[in-house]
Amino acid sequence: MKWHEILVRYGEITTKGRNRNQFIHRLRDNIRHTFKDLENMKVRMERDRMYLSSTSDEEMEQIIERLREVFGVQSYSPVAECPTDLDAMKALAKEIVQTLDYEGKTFKVNVKRSYKDFPLETYELNREVAAYVLSELPGMQVQMKNPEIELRIEVRQEATYMMVEVIQGAAGLPVGSNGKALLLLSGGIDSPVAAYLMMKRGVTVEAIHFFSPPFTSDQSLGKVKELCQIISKFGGKVRLHVIPFTEIQQTIQQAVPKNVTMTTTRRLMMQVSDIVREEVKAKALVTGENLGQVASQTLDSLAAINAVTTTPILRPLITYDKLEIIDIAQKIGTYETSIVPFEDCCTVFTPANPKTKPRTDKIEYYESFTDFDEMIERAVRNREVHNFPQVEVVNDFEDLL
Repeated sequence: MKWHEILVRYGEITTKGRNRNQFIHRLRDNIRHTFKDLENMKVRMERDRMYLSSTSDEEMEQIIERLREVFGVQSYSPVAECPTDLDAMKALAKEIVQTLDYEGKTFKVNVKRSYKDFPLETYELNREVAAYVLSELPGMQVQMKNPEIELRIEVRQEATYMMVEVIQGAAGLPVGSNGKALLLLSGGIDSPVAAYLMMKRGVTVEAIHFFSPPFTSDQSLGKVKELCQIISKFGGKVRLHVIPFTEIQQTIQQAVPKNVTMTTTRRLMMQVSDIVREEVKAKALVTGENLGQVASQTLDSLAAINAVTTTPILRPLITYDKLEIIDIAQKIGTYETSIVPFEDCCTVFTPANPKTKPRTDKIEYYESFTDFDEMIERAVRNREVHNFPQVEVVNDFEDLL
């Protein structure tokens, strides 16, 4: 099927009143970024719609397939065109419906006649085109209200345009329309899903990962890079900050009782993250924490962790159960990478009996005997930064498996 253009519907963006244009322009920029590898793609904007086109049929098929992952797109429809001639309209209508699983479905033709000099009235066009399609493609039934297949036809002087399929987009808000946050990315199942949910609300996400060689391997870092690569396909660039964490983590093992090492580890991660957050001008920290899932995610543990910063800590998964998180991870394509068994710095030092109700004052007392400030500053200063998407990351990761 040869498509002329793709009509994009905005959804939630249309409720933004005076700020609507800012959201629309952000969506346009994100679409251009997502499809920057397509040389012939063009974007045309109208108040309540956007139109994408390309002179390449192959590029049009790629746009149709990949557009569903861009936040801010409520739905979209491939549009075909033909001359404003009755026989041409009938032929195109049949061709479009044939692309669908139409047998046994209810059907309706909906004509909008912008070209008023066309010799047939709107209801006559509806009748002529519907009768032809039904005669050529038997098995459908006419239904005027809520049909399963609705063929929309817009008759203009220069051409006639038709669409039938409504493809659901990712919805939400365009990435970058709602500020920036720094995500603590572990490499497990939860944090990439947290990134996805924040991006869906228009937040630009930068990621920070704590790397503790030789206790964590290059493979574990490759997995995190691959997750950043996947996350970046939802309409925004992702910058990854890799923090050398070995010195801090080894010191924690010596400085505090074993049953609270995880709490102190999370507190120091937050302190490091908060410095990086300030440097990159992010407004909040984001984690994949889920209430009660592990010892460091009880209310008491979260309170002790929160105490090291006044920065908002956003936890979009806080009420989700694990199966719900896994479902989203599978849907967005991060699950298979997340479950590859390379340990991160949190899992390799997990104590046998972590404390589930740590007292903040006691944690602060244990930590007071060690000066972590210089180690924190050194870790921030020596971090590596990687930008995504980058094509070579996928191949590098596959070589490590």
